[in-house]
Amino acid sequence: MSITVTILDDYQDVALAMADWSAIPDARLDVVNEHIAGADALVERLASSDVVVAMRERTPFPAAVLRRLTSTRLLVTTGMSNPSIDLAAAGEAGIAVAGTRASGSAVPELTMGMIIALTRHIAEEDAAVRAGGWQHTIGPGLAGRTLGIVGLGRLGVPVAGLAQAFQLDVIAWSPNLTAERAEPHGVTVVSKEELFIRSDIVTIHMPLSDRSRGLIGAEELSLLGPASYLVNTSRGPIVDEAALVDALRSGAIAGAALDVYDEEPLPSDHPLRTLPNTLLLPHIGYVTTDGYRIFYGDAVEDIVAFLAGTPVRVLT
Repeated sequence: MSITVTILDDYQDVALAMADWSAIPDARLDVVNEHIAGADALVERLASSDVVVAMRERTPFPAAVLRRLTSTRLLVTTGMSNPSIDLAAAGEAGIAVAGTRASGSAVPELTMGMIIALTRHIAEEDAAVRAGGWQHTIGPGLAGRTLGIVGLGRLGVPVAGLAQAFQLDVIAWSPNLTAERAEPHGVTVVSKEELFIRSDIVTIHMPLSDRSRGLIGAEELSLLGPASYLVNTSRGPIVDEAALVDALRSGAIAGAALDVYDEEPLPSDHPLRTLPNTLLLPHIGYVTTDGYRIFYGDAVEDIVAFLAGTPVRVLT
């Protein structure tokens, strides 16, 4: 008896090349390259899917959707956590949820790339050269400046190490961060207010939660000042998006580099798209060939194990 495996949100159309899907016995692979917006359209597309593979949080699975997936027995999410999946509702609907390992270097690497691209106007100068221009902007060097990290954890620590290689002074804050935890990484712990006052660049590396939602608003951005920058590769709602737009428009901060937004994909008429002092990426912090091979390879393993009755990497 064959099963239908639906692979969602394969925007780059690479999922089938990143793993040996033939390891899944009698599988019919249904690859979705576009984002399916809306619960009704999603439920309709997954009506005959025995297994669904979700890419991070691109498609949410709230209770209202999970209860309607009457054919689905397994939902695999890339990564070992996904707040957009209602795990309790999945259990009530009889849908097992499994995860995968993740690459730990992709986001820190992109963060440093975004910092340099933003401060040195790389995208703007590239566009100018292609249009026949030459040298229109100027930006600061990094050596001797201060990077403030909001959240010195799994991603914040390697960002600190990379920043120190560029001779940035690194300070950090999070609600539970202690000097003892930061000291081995050469990072100075400061208060939240001090971080925004002292930093030339602030980068965010905290998970989204009720406590972190709206953590950075108009007050923090005003402390950052007109010569400083904000970088967010974490989750959009950690920053008050309306306050950020206002700060960018008014020149209250010099610029922002964003890989995440309140709504994704970012609406075509969103004001961020028209602001010149932004660097905007389409949530690609985790998008590398190395990471995708881990994601999709582990997804195949999860499916094979589930079908054999020996599930691994189960999310609870």
